[in-house]
Amino acid sequence: MFKEFKKFALKGNVVDMAVGIIIGGAFSAIVSSLVNDIFMPLLGLIFNTGDLNEKYILLKGSDAYVEGMTASQATEAGASILGYGKFIGFIITFILVALVLFFVVKGINKLKDMGKKEEEAKPASAPSASRRSRTTPPAAPTAPASFPRKSKDYRFFPAAEGIKALG
Repeated sequence: MFKEFKKFALKGNVVDMAVGIIIGGAFSAIVSSLVNDIFMPLLGLIFNTGDLNEKYILLKGSDAYVEGMTASQATEAGASILGYGKFIGFIITFILVALVLFFVVKGINKLKDMGKKEEEAKPASAPSASRRSRTTPPAAPTAPASFPRKSKDYRFFPAAEGIKALG
């Protein structure tokens, strides 16, 4: 049983996936830092606030709610809020991750294409006379088994029922 588990766990695909998940976690931390520490303060300047994550619209106040509270304070006070600042941050994070992944996949595809071009650039050697086959060309393809064999067999063509009455 241990040998089977070892064989499964050490397959190339499983190890590659594990490495990808670890790198993805590290990449996620980098993108989160980029969004929270670079983009959000810049957008905060545009919206005239110190932290865009704290921007919200008050839907329903509570007795403990005081004007000027941050989004987290308003939520703790029992107010219902629409936190659009965090939503904008998540959209920016998604766009950055999608953009970086697009360029990574594009680069990988370009490398694959370069490898194919190198293989195509190598001239293919012509088969020697002894290796050439002198067989006849393949026979023409035949109709599938479900194709009607008789000219008046309309059971496979329900739309042709009218033709059946004519013939």
